[in-house]
Formats: sequence, C-alpha cells, structure tokens
Amino acid sequence: MADVIRDNINKDGIDRRGFLQCMAWAGTGVLYTMHGGILKSLPLAQGAMGGDHMKNMKGADFSFIQISDSHIGFSKEANPDVTATLQVAVDRINSTAAQPDFLLHTGDISQLSKPSEFDTAEQVLKGAKAGKIFYVPGEHDVLTDDGQQYLDRFGKGTKGKGWYSFDHKGSHFIGLVNVVDLKAGGLGSLGSSQLEWLADDVKQLKSSTPIIVFAHIPLWAIYPEWGWGTDDSEQALGYLKRFGSVSVLNGHIHQIMQKVEGNITFHTALSTAFPQPAPGTASSPGPMKVPADQLRNVLGISHVNFVQGNHSLAIVDSPLAQS
Repeated sequence: MADVIRDNINKDGIDRRGFLQCMAWAGTGVLYTMHGGILKSLPLAQGAMGGDHMKNMKGADFSFIQISDSHIGFSKEANPDVTATLQVAVDRINSTAAQPDFLLHTGDISQLSKPSEFDTAEQVLKGAKAGKIFYVPGEHDVLTDDGQQYLDRFGKGTKGKGWYSFDHKGSHFIGLVNVVDLKAGGLGSLGSSQLEWLADDVKQLKSSTPIIVFAHIPLWAIYPEWGWGTDDSEQALGYLKRFGSVSVLNGHIHQIMQKVEGNITFHTALSTAFPQPAPGTASSPGPMKVPADQLRNVLGISHVNFVQGNHSLAIVDSPLAQS
C-alpha cells in the first residue's frame, strides 16, 4: 500500500486509488507493519494474521487502541444509534487477546458538546478494559464555552487548549489540538503557542526516541477543499525530522488513509459513528448513508502494537462487523 500511495498522489495531494483500495479492504480489517520507516499492509482476509506476518503482532513491548469520532448525540439516518456502535467498539476492545495498555481517543467524542453527550460517552468508555484513556478534542467537542467543558472533563493537567505529552515504555506520545476556532470547511490550526510548546517538548529527547503524535484533524493535506488538513502542520512536523521513527494518528475523516513521508508515517482511523465520502467524491464532507447491514463494515477501531528496538509498528484496523 505504501507503494500505491507514493505512486498515486495527484496534484491535490489526494491518494485516490490507494484510498479506494483501503475502503475495499475495510470489511475484513487491515494489518499494517512498519519496517525501516515504510508502512506495508495486508488484508486480513488473505491470511495476514498467519505465518510470518503474525510475528509483527507478537512480542510487542506494549499495545494501545485508537478510537475516534464517536459523535455521541448524533441520531440521523446515517446511524440512528451511535451509542450502540460505540458500545460494540468497547466490546471489541474487551475481546482482544491481550489488554491494551491504554486507549487514545482522537476527538469528536460528542456531536454538540452537550453535557449529556459527554456523560454517555464516559459511561460507555469506562467499560473498556484498558489502563487509561487519553483524549484530544475534535471540533464537535469545543462548540460551546470555548471548549472549557471538554477541558474540565478530559483535559485536566494539559497545557493551553488541551495539548500535552507523556512517555510510555521508551516512546514519547504527543497529543495536539488543531480544532480551536475552526471555521466551517476551514483547515485545522495549531497556533504559535502550541508550536512553541512542541519545539520545547521534544528538544531534550534523543533522536532514537520513537514519537507517536495524535490529533483530530490530519496533519497532512488530504483534501484542503474540505478542510482535511492543518495549515501549520509543516512547522510542527519540522520539529520531528531528526527522529528516526515518527507515527501520526488522526481521526476526523472517518476512513482509513495512510501516507509515508520520509521518517513520518501518517494514519487516519475509522469512526465508530458513521462513514464519510472519499475526498472529492461528493459535494461536501458529512455523514454518508450506507445499507444498514453494511454500516459496521465501515466503522471500527485501530489496535497498535509497538516493538522497542526495531521501530516496528503494527496497526490492525478492525471494522465493527468483523467477528
């Protein structure tokens, strides 16, 4: 898939054939492994979890789950019961062979930043068998009171509007916020204060330290016409060029897309609420209705295994329909 992506980026930065191939695999899940900075992928339906490929998921120093775009409170035709599909995601997490060290939620926990929506999300997510949940906000989580309610619930101990970092078993995790003051259809933005903090945060780290960045809006220009990108991401990523292994995890676009650029691997996650159209295939982004019996094929979670020393990162995107 990495080769497909590199060979098929058009003038807008859109990987159309690579995207369509990812969507074709979505019903079975996809195994991603990183070798020497190159992301490779195999459809699980073709036996990727057997034989030598299973080695990529064994012997990990730690694992975590990425979950994104729950949109609790959404109740339109695309998915009239997003709480139920979030619960299915939690059930999937709890059925994994080994308990993940923690969860990363990459934003849009709620649909309208209502207290009841945050309450419901917290109630469901606390049932997940994981040590802790780390959050970054989506634009739907900061619609009121300048995002203060999100900060009070999910951003305690963070900096500014909710950015922070933490270390885990030799890796450095960085949670960024690029949804504040977001205009409809506009690009995400990190802002000067956060960029200054980021530069200082990584300054003392050894270049051999594996870096995992997570934010809501993608940090690469997937489709600027729809606001699917971050206007000052180039500056942020510039601070990470000296590191040998950098992975960037995002949500927001509700579909699987990947890109490898130098030392950085980008990966976007499925939503647990509803799919969105492929970039440029509709008049605008937004909830996309699919046949009811196919909905859980295009919703899901990402299970990430990390092996210290060889910079091996394996990501399994698991649609909720997968048994």
